[in-house]
Amino acid sequence: MKNLFLSAAIVLGSLTTFASTSPISNTIVKSISIVEEYTEIQLSEVPAPINEALKKAYPDAVIDKAYKNEKAEYKIEITVGDKVGSLYANADGSWIKK
Repeated sequence: MKNLFLSAAIVLGSLTTFASTSPISNTIVKSISIVEEYTEIQLSEVPAPINEALKKAYPDAVIDKAYKNEKAEYKIEITVGDKVGSLYANADGSWIKK
Protein backbone atom coordinates (compact mmCIF):
# COMPACT_ATOMS: atom_id res chain seq x y z
CA MET A 1 0.00 0.00 0.00
CA LYS A 2 2.88 2.36 0.81
CA ASN A 3 4.41 1.60 -2.57
CA LEU A 4 1.14 2.48 -4.31
CA PHE A 5 0.91 5.90 -2.63
CA LEU A 6 4.61 6.55 -3.19
CA SER A 7 4.33 5.62 -6.86
CA ALA A 8 1.27 7.84 -7.30
CA ALA A 9 3.05 10.77 -5.62
CA ILE A 10 6.09 10.39 -7.86
CA VAL A 11 3.99 10.18 -11.04
CA LEU A 12 1.84 13.19 -10.12
CA GLY A 13 4.91 15.16 -9.03
CA SER A 14 6.67 14.54 -12.32
CA LEU A 15 3.60 15.60 -14.32
CA THR A 16 3.52 19.01 -12.65
CA THR A 17 7.01 19.81 -13.92
CA PHE A 18 5.83 19.27 -17.48
CA ALA A 19 2.75 21.40 -16.93
CA SER A 20 4.70 24.51 -15.97
CA THR A 21 5.00 27.13 -18.67
CA SER A 22 7.64 29.69 -19.23
CA PRO A 23 6.52 33.29 -19.63
CA ILE A 24 6.23 34.49 -23.20
CA SER A 25 7.11 38.06 -23.91
CA ASN A 26 6.32 39.85 -27.12
CA THR A 27 8.52 42.80 -27.75
CA ILE A 28 7.56 45.17 -30.49
CA VAL A 29 10.16 47.64 -31.62
CA LYS A 30 9.08 50.53 -33.78
CA SER A 31 11.67 52.62 -35.51
CA ILE A 32 10.93 55.82 -37.29
CA SER A 33 13.41 57.34 -39.65
CA ILE A 34 12.98 60.82 -40.93
CA VAL A 35 14.60 61.48 -44.24
CA GLU A 36 15.10 65.10 -45.06
CA GLU A 37 15.58 66.10 -48.64
CA TYR A 38 18.67 68.18 -49.22
CA THR A 39 19.65 69.41 -52.64
CA GLU A 40 23.24 70.12 -53.50
CA ILE A 41 24.19 73.75 -53.97
CA GLN A 42 27.31 75.51 -55.17
CA LEU A 43 29.86 76.41 -52.52
CA SER A 44 29.43 80.06 -53.46
CA GLU A 45 25.77 79.85 -52.41
CA VAL A 46 26.65 79.07 -48.77
CA PRO A 47 25.68 82.13 -46.70
CA ALA A 48 28.50 84.24 -45.27
CA PRO A 49 27.40 83.73 -41.62
CA ILE A 50 27.86 79.97 -42.04
CA ASN A 51 31.34 80.46 -43.51
CA GLU A 52 32.26 82.78 -40.62
CA ALA A 53 30.91 80.35 -38.00
CA LEU A 54 32.81 77.51 -39.66
CA LYS A 55 36.09 79.45 -39.66
CA LYS A 56 35.56 80.32 -35.99
CA ALA A 57 34.73 76.74 -34.93
CA TYR A 58 37.08 74.88 -37.29
CA PRO A 59 39.81 77.17 -38.68
CA ASP A 60 41.42 74.42 -40.76
CA ALA A 61 38.16 73.06 -42.21
CA VAL A 62 37.62 72.79 -45.94
CA ILE A 63 34.07 72.62 -47.32
CA ASP A 64 33.70 69.69 -49.70
CA LYS A 65 30.00 69.91 -50.53
CA ALA A 66 27.01 71.95 -49.43
CA TYR A 67 23.32 71.11 -49.42
CA LYS A 68 20.15 73.04 -48.62
CA ASN A 69 16.64 71.84 -47.71
CA GLU A 70 13.27 73.55 -48.05
CA LYS A 71 13.47 74.92 -44.48
CA ALA A 72 16.61 76.90 -45.43
CA GLU A 73 18.80 74.59 -43.34
CA TYR A 74 22.22 73.77 -44.67
CA LYS A 75 24.20 70.55 -44.56
CA ILE A 76 27.90 71.18 -44.94
CA GLU A 77 30.32 68.32 -45.59
CA ILE A 78 33.78 69.29 -44.40
CA THR A 79 37.27 67.89 -44.14
CA VAL A 80 39.55 68.78 -41.24
CA GLY A 81 42.96 67.20 -41.66
CA ASP A 82 42.24 63.55 -42.41
CA LYS A 83 38.76 63.55 -40.84
CA VAL A 84 35.54 63.99 -42.79
CA GLY A 85 32.22 65.04 -41.26
CA SER A 86 28.92 66.80 -41.76
CA LEU A 87 27.61 69.89 -40.00
CA TYR A 88 24.12 71.37 -40.05
CA ALA A 89 23.40 75.08 -39.78
CA ASN A 90 20.72 77.71 -40.24
CA ALA A 91 21.20 80.56 -42.68
CA ASP A 92 22.22 82.84 -39.80
CA GLY A 93 25.22 80.61 -38.98
CA SER A 94 23.85 78.91 -35.86
CA TRP A 95 24.60 75.18 -35.64
CA ILE A 96 21.82 72.59 -35.60
CA LYS A 97 22.18 69.27 -33.77
CA LYS A 98 20.93 66.30 -35.79
